[in-house]
Amino acid sequence: MKSIRITVIALIAIALVLLTAGCTQPSGTTTATPAATGAQTPAPATPAPIKELVIGYQPSTHQLAHFTAMDKGWWKEDLGPLGVANVSDKSFPTGAPEMAAMLGGDIDVAYVGAAPVLSAISNGLDAKIVGAVQTQGSDLVVRSDLDYMGPESLKGLTIATFPAGTIQDTVLRDWLKKNNISADKDVTIKGMSPGDAVTAITAGKVDAVFLPDPSPAVIVAQKKGKIVVHSGEMSPNHACCVLVVSGKLIREHPEVVRQILLTHQKATDYNIQHMDEAAELYAKKTGANLGDVKSSMQIWDTKMVSDPNIIVDSVLAYANTQYELKYLKAPLTKDQIFDLSFYKVP
Repeated sequence: MKSIRITVIALIAIALVLLTAGCTQPSGTTTATPAATGAQTPAPATPAPIKELVIGYQPSTHQLAHFTAMDKGWWKEDLGPLGVANVSDKSFPTGAPEMAAMLGGDIDVAYVGAAPVLSAISNGLDAKIVGAVQTQGSDLVVRSDLDYMGPESLKGLTIATFPAGTIQDTVLRDWLKKNNISADKDVTIKGMSPGDAVTAITAGKVDAVFLPDPSPAVIVAQKKGKIVVHSGEMSPNHACCVLVVSGKLIREHPEVVRQILLTHQKATDYNIQHMDEAAELYAKKTGANLGDVKSSMQIWDTKMVSDPNIIVDSVLAYANTQYELKYLKAPLTKDQIFDLSFYKVP
């Protein structure tokens, strides 16, 4: 018994030694901490300067601010001191392919309708609306030989507009619904680019179009159609084009984003005071007929703006409408869509 007791005591002693050795440093050694070795915790990596900025746009007079800033060299002039050596742009027929390009990382900034942005964010786009561009500015045009007596007159007709998920598609469908007209049963809606839609109505392939400026003026000038409803009558002061910036640019280069918005504001204010020149710059950039462009500006209901705060409610209403139409996977919140921190009242 005595020997067994001694053996047990010895085993316990050995175990205690092993446990102690596992929790302590050997005598005469120290823990290798940064302070003891002279090493320091690495500082967060500084984002590399952005050398080139690519801006997406559409050939619409809604986006005059971009054309003016580009032609006058304001983008390069204002962003150059922040390290941006080159600013280029890419044209897109509608918002859907433009947002696809942004999703793919091909553009950093976009002048685009608010509605396509919602669809893109719902599908994972890392970007935010930082500024407004304009409100209203689209028209319902019917063939010249048709009598329009109100929304009921559209029953049985074929209407061309921008593809599903765009501003025009969203506004048109919502307006039809409010007037008790089914967009799926009472009319036929065909998604098209603006050029294809203008061709379709002039060739008599569709009965009406709902398009942004300056396309309605082009159709009227050709005596192939007449404007019967402005989009501002369908939805007063509705948001249309917006300024969108990638999340990466917002996080890594907020100073660049701030200047982008300031330059946009400068171009917007300039255009309001120099509409004839703005029309000339647009025609120069796109090859559009200057007479049609100026006619469009005389009859449109577009309002050029830059403050994103005034379009928040309208954009959130679009989000609700698109969710109801099943264009969005889930409702979107204000914070998911906007970053209002960059806009400063002039």
